[in-house]
Amino acid sequence: MAVVRAPRTRRRPLKTTGTLPPEGSAAALGRDHSLPVRQWPITVVLAVAGLGLAVIWFADFKIGLLIVGIALLLGAALRLALPEVGMLAVRSRFTDVGVLTFLGGVVVLLTLVAQPDPWLHLAWLDDIGRLVGRPRH
Repeated sequence: MAVVRAPRTRRRPLKTTGTLPPEGSAAALGRDHSLPVRQWPITVVLAVAGLGLAVIWFADFKIGLLIVGIALLLGAALRLALPEVGMLAVRSRFTDVGVLTFLGGVVVLLTLVAQPDPWLHLAWLDDIGRLVGRPRH
């Protein structure tokens, strides 16, 4: 008895039966370029994040953390704007952009309110501080 198989197609199935690559996961440039050039979106994001970590190590932690947060927000912008981003694509475009935007925003916000001498003063943070026992200045 012969097994009848469905014809192969490039269209995604209606019901997922295995692991599919995320949308936009193809390399940003063709195979005639080297790997870092083909994967330039994630290379740029990692380079900016590495610069932020170097600034944290050698200079000021607040400026370095701002650069790391900006790297995450840059990754979200690249994932949203570009059709093909290579290894920057992990899940669906919506999930990737949402997670990168949330994490980048949290890093930037926490950096802006970090002690000592916060760059951003939020009154409700002082209220929370009083509730946990920190005296108000």
